[in-house]
Amino acid sequence: MLKNLTPRQISVYISIVTSTIILLVFILIEFTLGNQGSGIWILRYGVTFLAAYFVTLYFIKNYIYRKIKLIYKNIHKVKLDPSQKNKSIDSDATIIEDVEKDVAAWAQDNEREISELKSLETYRREFLGNVSHELKTPIFNIQGYVHTLIDGGLDDEEVNVRYLRRCAKNVDRLITIVEDLETISKLESGKLLLDISAFDIKALVHEVFEAHELAASEKGVSLIYKDGASQGYLVNADTNYIRQVLDNLIINSIKYGKTGGTTKVAFYDMADHILVEVADNGIGMAEHHVKHVFDRFYRVDKSRSREVGGSGLGLAIVKHIIEAHNQTVNLRSAPDVGSTFGFTLSKA
Repeated sequence: MLKNLTPRQISVYISIVTSTIILLVFILIEFTLGNQGSGIWILRYGVTFLAAYFVTLYFIKNYIYRKIKLIYKNIHKVKLDPSQKNKSIDSDATIIEDVEKDVAAWAQDNEREISELKSLETYRREFLGNVSHELKTPIFNIQGYVHTLIDGGLDDEEVNVRYLRRCAKNVDRLITIVEDLETISKLESGKLLLDISAFDIKALVHEVFEAHELAASEKGVSLIYKDGASQGYLVNADTNYIRQVLDNLIINSIKYGKTGGTTKVAFYDMADHILVEVADNGIGMAEHHVKHVFDRFYRVDKSRSREVGGSGLGLAIVKHIIEAHNQTVNLRSAPDVGSTFGFTLSKA
C-alpha cells in the first residue's frame, strides 16, 4: 500500500499524522486549562492539515526534483532542452518508480554497450593480428627472393627467372588480400550497391564452370550438376556479386577436394526462393570448425590453406554478399566426406 507513493499521497499521509499529533496536543492543553471548546478542534485540525499538506508537498516536490535532476544528469546522454530543465514534477506520478525503471534501463544499456565494446576490441585485436600475419608471409617471401637476386642470383640464369616468378606469385597474393579487404570493408560499411536484376542461375553457374575448367582438370576434379538439376531458374540478385559467390565456393571445392573428385551444383525450388548448393567430396572439416569458416582469415588447416593460396577472406565475402541480398548461407561438412555450401536467392 505504501510502496511507490506519489508526492501528493506522501503529503496527505504526513499531513494526517502531523495534524493528528498537533490536534492531540491542543486537546491536552485545553483539558489541562479546563476549556471544553470542542467545536473549534475540527477547524484547528482542518487548518493544520492544509498547512502541513501544502508545506510538505512543496518541500517534497523540490527535494525530489533536485535529486531526480542529479540522477538524470548522470544517465542522460543528450543535453536536455532548456524548456525541460525548469519543468515541475507531476504530483500524481509515481516518480520514484519511474526513476528506478529509467536507471535500471540505463544500467542495462550500459552493460550491453560495455559488452559490445569489449567484443569489438577483441575482434579488432584479432583482426589486426590476422591481417599482419597474412601479409607477413608473402612480404617475407618477396624479401627473401629479392635479396637472393641482389646478392648475385640475378646473374644466375637457373635462379633469376624462377625467383622472379615466385616474387610475382607472392605479389599477386598481396593484391588478392588487399582487394578482398577492400570488398569486406565496403560490405561491412553498408556502401555496397546492389544492381538487382533477373537472370538464369544455371547459366551463371555454367559460366563459372567454364572459367575454372582448367584448374579443375589439373587436379582431376569434375565440375558437374547434381541429378535433377537440369532445369534453370530465374532469380533476382546482383549478377556480378553472385558470380563472385560461386567463384569462391567452386574454387574452394577444387582446392580442398580430393584428386579425381567431383564438385556438384544443385538447385532446389523452395516456393519463393531457390536454394543453390555447391558440394564436394573432399577433405571436409570437423563440426567445431563449421561455425567459424565464415570468419575472416579463419583457416581449418593453416599449413594446407596457405599452400593452396587465397586471402582467407573468400567465405567471409560470400557470407556478406548473401546477407546483403537478405538471404542465408550455410554449410554442412564432415571429415573425409566433403562439404556442402548452400545459399538462397529470391525467385524472379
